[in-house]
Amino acid sequence: MARVKLDAVDRKILSCLQSEGRITNVELADRVGITAPPCLRRVRALEQEGYINGYHADLEQGALGYGLTVFAMVGLHSQAESDLQAFEAKVQGWPLVRECFMLNGEIDFILKIVAEDLGSFQHFLTGELTPAPNVASVKTSLTIRTSKHEPGVPLPSVK
Repeated sequence: MARVKLDAVDRKILSCLQSEGRITNVELADRVGITAPPCLRRVRALEQEGYINGYHADLEQGALGYGLTVFAMVGLHSQAESDLQAFEAKVQGWPLVRECFMLNGEIDFILKIVAEDLGSFQHFLTGELTPAPNVASVKTSLTIRTSKHEPGVPLPSVK
């Protein structure tokens, strides 16, 4: 898909939507300094061009009973592309894994895991992750607190 070059208005639209996905088109247009119809056309174009992946609610995990966040560093026996893809496909079926990144270096993948408590995490660790095919090692770190949670990319704020 050919990407359109982003201008200042597009960047303002993206910044607004990233910080407040439920904003109305009229309010968005007002904030970025254009009228509603061209604003909606720009948003649709940004969606079609792949700049906007979707719209999501930022849920409070603790309020929903998910009190534990763990990062797991996973090493695989083989780093052949087919084995890497097989692991990534396996990860897609694990609901507790919220994010997965392939890394360069000694660790092959880092997983962000959200669990209700230590017991449910331990069940996942010993029943799913550690015995998964091609997994050689798993090192985990439990988080103590979250100091910053800002999804997205560092776009300039809209003035």
